[in-house]
Amino acid sequence: MRKLILVDVTDAPLGVGEKLEVHRQGLLHRAFSLFLLDRQGRLLLQRRALGKYHSGGLWTNSCCSHPAPGVPLEEFVALRAREELGAEVTGLRHMGRFLYYKDFGDGLKEYELDHVLVGRTDSPVIPDPEEVMESAWVELPWAKEDLRLHPGQYTAWYPTAFALALPGLELKR
Repeated sequence: MRKLILVDVTDAPLGVGEKLEVHRQGLLHRAFSLFLLDRQGRLLLQRRALGKYHSGGLWTNSCCSHPAPGVPLEEFVALRAREELGAEVTGLRHMGRFLYYKDFGDGLKEYELDHVLVGRTDSPVIPDPEEVMESAWVELPWAKEDLRLHPGQYTAWYPTAFALALPGLELKR
């Protein structure tokens, strides 16, 4: 059973909980959203696999997950990027965090304190099909415009995470 870090609104740890139970009860827990750029300054977006417990088939940032208890955030982010995308990450930069709540109406709720990070990868991306059904390298102006024109094609947390990441993405280009 995967354990999530339960936190208060200041990100102080309160304990751990089993992933499914945390989402059933809508307990506040730590999460992260990673945005990756390649050498050309393009942003990696992923379309979540249809089998995900929520938001399947929607586009989102390069990688997102829940840090493991006892593992430093940046170390876990790099590990998760390797697992989910086959990508080696360099130059991680923490851009901030935000509270996010969404009731999916199926008995599951997301209540997260989401840490937003920006990084770079020069390695090929080979997504895990259990996690990612499609990925795309896009130019930043296109990413901004597509989100504006088609917000329903993106996960609920993506607009806020993207806004926090944008200054770091524009600097790393």
